[in-house]
Amino acid sequence: MSNEKRLFELIGQIGDLDTAAMQAAKERQDYLAKPPGSLGRLEDISIKIAGITGKAVGNDVTKQCIAIFSADNGVVEEGVASAPQSVTLSQTINFTRRYTGVSSMAKYWGIDLLVTDVGVAMEIPEQLYTDKMLTEEGEIPVKIVNRRIANGTRNLAKGAAMTRAEAVQAMLIGFDAAEAAKKSGAQLFGVGEMGIGNTTTSSALLSALTGLSGEQVVGRGGGLNDEGLAKKIKIVDDAVNSWCMADPIEKLCKVGGYDICAMVGAFLGAAVHRLPVVIDGFISVVAACYAKELNPKVVDYMFASHKSYEIGYQAAMDRLHLQPMFDLGMRLGEGSGCPIAFKMIETAIASMNLMKTLEEASVDGDYLEDIRRDNLF
Repeated sequence: MSNEKRLFELIGQIGDLDTAAMQAAKERQDYLAKPPGSLGRLEDISIKIAGITGKAVGNDVTKQCIAIFSADNGVVEEGVASAPQSVTLSQTINFTRRYTGVSSMAKYWGIDLLVTDVGVAMEIPEQLYTDKMLTEEGEIPVKIVNRRIANGTRNLAKGAAMTRAEAVQAMLIGFDAAEAAKKSGAQLFGVGEMGIGNTTTSSALLSALTGLSGEQVVGRGGGLNDEGLAKKIKIVDDAVNSWCMADPIEKLCKVGGYDICAMVGAFLGAAVHRLPVVIDGFISVVAACYAKELNPKVVDYMFASHKSYEIGYQAAMDRLHLQPMFDLGMRLGEGSGCPIAFKMIETAIASMNLMKTLEEASVDGDYLEDIRRDNLF
């Protein structure tokens, strides 16, 4: 079986949410010891989790994992990034040391990080690698998983960033990561990245998907000056306009990156394994949009963490019809929004599991019946 055929077979395995469990969760929320709807979106989160797990109450989401996909992008040759390419290498290693933004949060909260090299350009010391996504004990490894496809993609300003076969290969790596997270016992999954130049690739992908111009989707990334920003906008416009890209995979291989392709696969894989999955920021949400293009059901398993500072974020979020949980002005990437969102989801589940119903709490709730009947909340 070809890799592409295998990919589409996997994509077709995404199931529907359990509507009976969601209805039961909604009914319980309406009769907990509070005015109906008064916990707002926390109630919505608990109901969606019920649809994913098939359980209205008694869900546990305390075992968590974030997959980080690292890769370099040939387009950095054009001067579209404020940071040197060596930062991809340094930060990929630093994830395993728990020195970075997301990894420091993960260390504090005891969240697993599954760090995978899908195309870092510079050499990573062999002793820092593992070839398996799970240890013999069935746990997420501390080392970097070696799935390197190539030493970064090619320069999308001069030609296709990768072949179609490479894009499919990267997506299957993402599927493998979601499967490993599920087998490790993870109950919540997050998707992050590391790759200098990947706000250019994600902007190009968003432009190719929406028809929006570079000016409408391109931001400053890690801190480009005005000259660099103008160059980045032109490169995105020129690259997108130079190709006739018929399907999502073709768009991914022409102007995408290995990291984003792997993220697409991770979102789809999470849905296949009925694993609630959290979107990080701009790059992550663009990958989520491409996952939706391949199977719209995947959005049923997604939760959006923070509102990204990047200019194209809202256009991407509009395609998913999701709302971010919070806005802290974040723009780091790495999956750094995921630990914060995990704790909000935990809070939603705790309120469902531990709060008593009106009857259980000996509260006379008759006064709420008119409010509930007339939907006055």
